[in-house]
Amino acid sequence: MLPQVIIIGRPNVGKSTLFNRLVGKKLALVDDQPGVTRDRRFGPANLLGLEFTIVDTAGWEDEDPGSLPGRMRKQTEASVAGADLALFVIDARAGITPLDEEIGRWLRAQPLPVLLLANKAEGKTGDHGVYEAFALGLGEPVAVSAEHGEGMGDLFEALLPLIEKRTEELAADDFDEDDPSAPLKLAIVGRPNAGKSTLINRLLGEDRLLTGPEAGITRDSIAVDWEWTDPKTGDVRPIRLIDTAGMRKKSNVIEKLEKMAVTDARRAVDFAEVVVLLLDATRGLEHQDLKIASLVLEEGRALMIAINKWDIAEDASGLFNGVRGALEEGLAQVKGLPLLSVSAVTGKGLDVMISTAFSLREAWSRRVSTGALNRWFEHALEVNPPPAPGGKRIKLRYITQAKTRPPTFVVFGTRLDALPASYERYLINSLRRDLGFDAVPVRLMMRSAKNPFDKS
Repeated sequence: MLPQVIIIGRPNVGKSTLFNRLVGKKLALVDDQPGVTRDRRFGPANLLGLEFTIVDTAGWEDEDPGSLPGRMRKQTEASVAGADLALFVIDARAGITPLDEEIGRWLRAQPLPVLLLANKAEGKTGDHGVYEAFALGLGEPVAVSAEHGEGMGDLFEALLPLIEKRTEELAADDFDEDDPSAPLKLAIVGRPNAGKSTLINRLLGEDRLLTGPEAGITRDSIAVDWEWTDPKTGDVRPIRLIDTAGMRKKSNVIEKLEKMAVTDARRAVDFAEVVVLLLDATRGLEHQDLKIASLVLEEGRALMIAINKWDIAEDASGLFNGVRGALEEGLAQVKGLPLLSVSAVTGKGLDVMISTAFSLREAWSRRVSTGALNRWFEHALEVNPPPAPGGKRIKLRYITQAKTRPPTFVVFGTRLDALPASYERYLINSLRRDLGFDAVPVRLMMRSAKNPFDKS
């Protein structure tokens, strides 16, 4: 584990810009309007070789605790519990505000070191704000410009002794991605308000992610490291849970921020190993759900479907069978996707969902021995020989597994450009059924041997 450094400040002082600067890429959504960040976002920071985990938080606002900004503030306050150091960011051009003073008083009462950063201090424009910041009682401010990269050397010097001390206290904990004991990367996707954040909070046993009746609360894709205890075996398994923004129909995605959030959700699918498509039991399966499922499968990720809000579902049996039938018809490329009923409110079915996800990853990562693959291939060709279009035989000579995650196979032969798509589907379905790949997406590529007499 690396030391955890949390960024705190009022809205629009440049916290997410600083976060992106420290991780070296645009992971957090950034926009001119305040309140873009709503949940905590974690990222690996590297500042001139100094490594730590950086945490972006929602802007600190003085609002009613029951309102959305009030709940965002509560999330920020809770995030301090797991941090080793806080970066308190102010806007040097705007100077010290009453809200900055309130945050400063709160931070002085917390049991962790605080570094004061005067952001937007490029040139001479922020000098007065830097001087004002001494009044917060948090020591000498570090003048930086997160947008332009100025002051990063000064920030490095201020962080170095604090990070080095904490690093020595933490034991390294490295995982091999292909190791079955490595954390399962599990993404939760779906339409807005399907209950994705509520489900993750239920799994964690705490209000880790912001939730509420407002659709589209989650904007960034949020990754949370967690350990799940298998109720059957008692084994403790590490998981990286990834919450994503709701993915609406493309024609309905109008606002710039929502477009950015949906793009971010797509990147989260790329990062994941297994994806849970969460449905709303009060709305059933809609066309947009099938489009999301197709996107996941096209990216080669293992997919499972979970119907949430099962505790308030009407005609549960009819709903389940209807969704199953629609999946079989709408996702012909993969048969038998795991379909589960869950409730983020009561916890029903969540252990089964996690257990199924681990099984899917195992199949997604499986490598078939050469002998078993050749025996299957010979049997498949014997049961259903390839056609001979125009009376000319298509020869399938041998097959090899090129890679895993997703399982990818290459068939070598002659005249493969004439092989019908229906026969390729036969091979994929047979391979998945006979070799234990179940509902995992399988890739099959065709390679023809080069004709030595072809001079072209």
